[in-house]
Amino acid sequence: MSNHSTESATEAFVAHRSLLFTVAYEMLGSAADAEDVLQETWMRWVRADQGQVRDPRAFLVRITTRQALDRLRAIKRRREAYVGPWLPEPLLTAPDVAEDVELAESVSMALMLVLETLSPTGRAVFVLREVFDIGYDEIAAAVGKSPAAVRQIAHRARRHVDARRPRQVASSTEGRAVLESFRRAVETGDPQALLDVLAPEVVLMSDGGGLKHAALRPVTGAERVVRMFAGGMGRFDGTFTTEPTVVNGHPALLVRFGGEIDGVMAISVEDARITGLYYVRNPEKLSHVTSATPLSLR
Repeated sequence: MSNHSTESATEAFVAHRSLLFTVAYEMLGSAADAEDVLQETWMRWVRADQGQVRDPRAFLVRITTRQALDRLRAIKRRREAYVGPWLPEPLLTAPDVAEDVELAESVSMALMLVLETLSPTGRAVFVLREVFDIGYDEIAAAVGKSPAAVRQIAHRARRHVDARRPRQVASSTEGRAVLESFRRAVETGDPQALLDVLAPEVVLMSDGGGLKHAALRPVTGAERVVRMFAGGMGRFDGTFTTEPTVVNGHPALLVRFGGEIDGVMAISVEDARITGLYYVRNPEKLSHVTSATPLSLR
């Protein structure tokens, strides 16, 4: 490849990098794996005959999807042996992600966990069609199915996700207010205030990955969640602190112990109450919570 061709290929890749990362991340739930997929995509992109590529964006999305799909199938097997609940890798996101309601919802912890319940091909089709609005013919080329089969897969995946996704999406203002009420309740050690901000059917999931202490099963119900927090409320003595942040486009808390990052707690909110608490403590998943990751649907 000539220097001019290399420069042209690099420019095209850089121009679409945020989009490609977002595609891979939404398919995999892992920033580390998404970065590996982008590296593989780049290697295949620079080896391609650039003169034969009519639409670089479509070509790059197709390569990324294929690589992510292969990796997702391998990951599915690894996750079966994961210690305790598996949660997506949290990403610190810039304000523009939270302002883009469609993008923020697509990378929310709640929806990403629903996507985990799809088959690898179903997840790829759902992400490409419902999130990125890519045509059936292009998706078919990316996943190795006929357009008719892709339509059927998309319909089943949409129905599956719609039955499990949150009923409504709270505004960022409402989310921040609820998070602040939760934060005050935890830091002041007020069980009743904590009960007031939690939905009766709230679910707490904590992910230590076998490297840090975490509940090995989801904890369901406000009273059970409050009892869990009651044991740790006395630790908020200045060495154990929380700081509001935004991960995956939604309000969250960055938790520090002795000044070191202990984990990230994300929430999902419906009707001004917390329905989901997602506490990621696995240190291998905390490398993207201190600097913003660019995301894009276009």
